[in-house]
Amino acid sequence: QVQLVESGGGLVQAGGSLRVSCEVSGSIWSINAMAWHRQATGKERELVAAIDSGGSTNYVDSVKGRFTISWGNAKNTVYLQMNSLKTEDTAVYYCTSNVLSGSLKKIDVWGQGTLVSVSP
Repeated sequence: QVQLVESGGGLVQAGGSLRVSCEVSGSIWSINAMAWHRQATGKERELVAAIDSGGSTNYVDSVKGRFTISWGNAKNTVYLQMNSLKTEDTAVYYCTSNVLSGSLKKIDVWGQGTLVSVSP
């Protein structure tokens, strides 16, 4: 089975920084792309940042210049570096990955989410 595990969430003061990570494990042939979504209370889930296997990235306008998505040295890990955090960044952050499984099935896999809380 393929699973994603997020880590690094927590409580941080506005203006501070936090890095969340996502590790992919299980039976996979290749990773096509990974992304971070977030869902704040009372709002719909939104795409925050995405990265493909070639390193091309995309961001929602509200985080451009503040957040950076990147691959780890091990290509089974992706990071989201969050700088200059604002209270409106408070949300549960979910890692998602589009992969070719070991059985060559193209699937989307979601992590369980990690809470990022930004205090005033």
